Parts: sequence; C-alpha cells; structure tokens
Amino acid sequence: MKSQTVDMQALQEKIEAKSAFIPIFKNEISKAVIGQNYMVDRLLCGLLSNGHVLLEGVPGLAKTLTVSSLAKTINTKFQRIQFTPDLLPADLIGTLIYNQKESDFTVKKGPIFANIILADEINRSPAKVQSALLEAMQERQVTIGEDTFKLEEPFLVLATQNPVEQEGTYPLPEAQVDRFMFKIKVGYPTEQEELEIMRRMAKTVQKQVIKPVITPTQILEAREVINEIYMDEKIENYIIDLVFATRKSGRYAMEKIEDLIDYGASPRASINLNLAARSQAFMHQRAYVTPEDVREVAVDILRHRIILTYEAEAENITTEDVINTILNTVHVP
Repeated sequence: MKSQTVDMQALQEKIEAKSAFIPIFKNEISKAVIGQNYMVDRLLCGLLSNGHVLLEGVPGLAKTLTVSSLAKTINTKFQRIQFTPDLLPADLIGTLIYNQKESDFTVKKGPIFANIILADEINRSPAKVQSALLEAMQERQVTIGEDTFKLEEPFLVLATQNPVEQEGTYPLPEAQVDRFMFKIKVGYPTEQEELEIMRRMAKTVQKQVIKPVITPTQILEAREVINEIYMDEKIENYIIDLVFATRKSGRYAMEKIEDLIDYGASPRASINLNLAARSQAFMHQRAYVTPEDVREVAVDILRHRIILTYEAEAENITTEDVINTILNTVHVP
C-alpha cells in the first residue's frame, strides 16, 4: 500500500510538471479569442487525447479563429482546407504528377501532410472528399498511388460545420462522424463577452499576434503521462454502463427511452470516454480519474454516436435529452 502511495505521489509531481504549459496555452489563445472557454477546453482535451474534434455552430462564433489560434500556439505545421463542392480527393491528400524528364511519376503531397488540419465547413464537400479523410483520421497514414505515407505526430483533424444551411451541403455519414472523438456544439457568447469582442475586433487592423508556446514534444510527453493516470475499476464499469445504457436502456430501468434510440453508441464511445476522462484529470492536475471527469465529457462524446428513432424526432427529443436521462439514471460510483 505504501509503494502505491509513493507511485501516486511521483505521478502527481510528473503531471504537475508536464501540465505546466496549459495555463500559458490558454492565456495565449485568449489574446485572440474572447470567451468560448468550453470550446478551448474541448479542443485541448482532443489534442491531449489524440482525438479529432467536430465543431458545429452558426457562422461568426469564432470556430475557425479558435482552431487557427490553437495551431499558432504550437510550434508545428498547420493547414486550413476550405471544403467546397468542387473539391477533389487529390486536392486533399495529393496526387501523382508525370515528370517528362525522368519519364516517371512523382508524388505531390497535399495539405493533409501537416500536424493540425482545419477542415473548414466539412459538410460542403461531397462524400468522396469526406471519405478521403477517413484513412488519415483513423490510420494516421495516406495512400497515394501504390505508396503509403505515415503522417507525423501529433496529427489532429479539427472540422467545422454549419448546422443551419442545408442547401448545397453533404451531411457526414455516421461512419465518418464516429471517427471524431468530440462533437461540440458552439453557442453564442454572453452579453459581456460580446461587448468585449466588439470593442476588441471593431478595428480596421487587428494587431493580436499569437506566439508558439508549446512544442510537439510537450504534447507527446503529456500523452505518455495521461496513459499512466489511475482509473479505478468502478469508474471503468461506470463508463461501460453509460455506453450500454444507449443500447439496452431497459436493463437500467429506462424503458421510456428504449423506444427513442434506434442505434446506440459504438465501442469507440467507451474508448474515447476513458481517454477523455484521463485527459480531464490531467488538465485538472490530478493523478486519478473521478466520475465527474467522465460526466463532464459524456455529452460531447455520445451526442453523435446515438441515432434516434422517428418517434423521438417527431416528439422533438434530442440526443442531449437522452444522454442527460442516462447520466441522471445510471448509478454513479
């Protein structure tokens, strides 16, 4: 028992040392982004957990600004890709170009070969372009012709989409949405935040300059520490209960929502809840995971992995309503 305490103390000291960049990171982003602390926290959690993030919100809520600001704080490669209906897979991953001098084909790499990718308005491009992201997101590699190229770590896809406009858009298929760790719904700022936004941004020239304050090595080292964070077996079982409640609600005395769910969350939900909860503990400088860490990220991890029935949609019941019912019903250890 004593040796375990010593190990926890050593881990606590390591976490405090490796997470020292977090307040510096947040302070640097705040030079460009006012408010949206929730979105910044989830982006950081995705970065630490090695998980991709999908941001959904109406235009003008600083989604693109926040992602580009995050990329600038890291001393690494960043690419912003504007998704449009005429975009081709080759525009994303690259293609083979014929070299007349050598009578051979050479590889021309696309913008996907960066560490942080901003896929802006991802639902504006057709399915063949969206699916070109699948191999890169899941396997961390890209195939061009007969050659396969590994992508450099850290590799993170941060995508935005506008939920309002449906004309000229291509909804992401469930298989691709499931590859995003988080689906974040970005809301409007408060009155005080918007007043500050107006005062700071209503200028003909913007002078905020964000400097790199994190190195890729720091992120990779933080991920190694996150793997060591202690998670009790009771919390592991709690995660499994939350996910299984989306599939077999009746087992958890939630018959009223059983008919509202067509398909429950996939095993990726369990994996991502575990990873994100550990990252939350790391961000709070704790060597162990609490149930609150799991509950804090549950909605953003489960909302895009639950498919509701027509009856639920007819009654205007949302996936958030279903998830909150599950969180309020499943026993918390």
